[in-house]
Amino acid sequence: MAQLIMAQANGRTIGGPDKIFGVSNLAKARIAQIGRENVVNSTIGALLDDDGELIVLSSVVDVLKNLSPVDYAEYAPIAGIPSYLEAVKTAVFGKNIPQGYVEACFTPGGTGAIRNAVSCYTRPGDAVLTSDWHWSPYRTIMTEQGRSLETYTLFDENHRFNAGSFDEKLKSILSRQDETVVIINTPAHNPTGYTFTLSDWDQVITSLKEAAGDTKKIVLLADIAYLDFSGDAEEYRAFLPKLSGLPENILPLIAFSASKGFTMYGMRCGALLCLAPTPEIADEFKAASSVASRASWSNGNRAAMETIARIFNDKELLDKVTREREHYLDVLIRRGTAFMDAARSAGLSMCPYDSGFFVTIPCRDADAVSVELQKYDIFAVPIGGGIRIAICAISEEKCRMIPEKMVAAMNAVDQAK
Repeated sequence: MAQLIMAQANGRTIGGPDKIFGVSNLAKARIAQIGRENVVNSTIGALLDDDGELIVLSSVVDVLKNLSPVDYAEYAPIAGIPSYLEAVKTAVFGKNIPQGYVEACFTPGGTGAIRNAVSCYTRPGDAVLTSDWHWSPYRTIMTEQGRSLETYTLFDENHRFNAGSFDEKLKSILSRQDETVVIINTPAHNPTGYTFTLSDWDQVITSLKEAAGDTKKIVLLADIAYLDFSGDAEEYRAFLPKLSGLPENILPLIAFSASKGFTMYGMRCGALLCLAPTPEIADEFKAASSVASRASWSNGNRAAMETIARIFNDKELLDKVTREREHYLDVLIRRGTAFMDAARSAGLSMCPYDSGFFVTIPCRDADAVSVELQKYDIFAVPIGGGIRIAICAISEEKCRMIPEKMVAAMNAVDQAK
């Protein structure tokens, strides 16, 4: 007798294996056998120290510990507590908030921000656009809401932003529907570590204007989850003013996450921000976001919001957090440099890496290469047409060791065919 299935698939894979957690579980089992120091677990998308322990900013923890019971037990407003929403604007834009009408609404992490952007600004059946290399839950978020995800080729033959592919795919989508959301994950793109240049942004904006014309609607969603672990704060925010002054039918949104920059992964704290050209569109954003939030998670983590608000309301606290974060940013930069140097020495071709938590190596049959790497006790995630290495989770020494083993694994897979 066939098993009774009660849940509706609706485009989802119910009960399917998750590659990241599957490989991570294999790594944990191997660590239990031969010890952590003998295993490279490059599956974890969180910043770990050289001993594999989660890095949590002590300056943030100190604020959390000083909250009163009311600070964490009381319901928060659906859109978020006002002091948090103001703090988020500073966290995103720094000292130079762009021209326009900026509003924010709490979301549980950057994932919630992406979810609300899609819910509020597309219709069931619509296609959303992002790059071929992308964070895999983007597709899950779309299918869960009855949308689809289409992709353009991120890099051209010279490993630069493929503006032609972006333009072609965007116009193709808008030839079939009246609106879309375009997701650009930068700086420190997951999974490649690429950062859109100011020139890339100019090409994006030109395409948006041409594709939108006078009748189509485009929401440009900048997913900045890794902003605070990219590099110089001013340099990596230099693209944000380019989002001002766009036509009224192109709305820039920003997905903010406190997970990485404040090491608050499990507290699920984020926000969706708009940079609206008119007060009416900004008011519409607030209303739509609040309804979408009420219909999903209701209201948010007050303790996390209070913590962020207090940090930004106290210069001494903010300076302390910034200094501590910069220390770990330097650790991450050294790991990235070590990996790239070793990759060049080994003749390993990578996706262009600038900064961030991950590097990606394109390869044929990524699943087989991932399995082959495990023979060297290296555990890495196959993602699309390549292997993602979480340099955020491994030591500088292990970053130097992986490329040579990667080349050996890729050659072994090729020779086996």
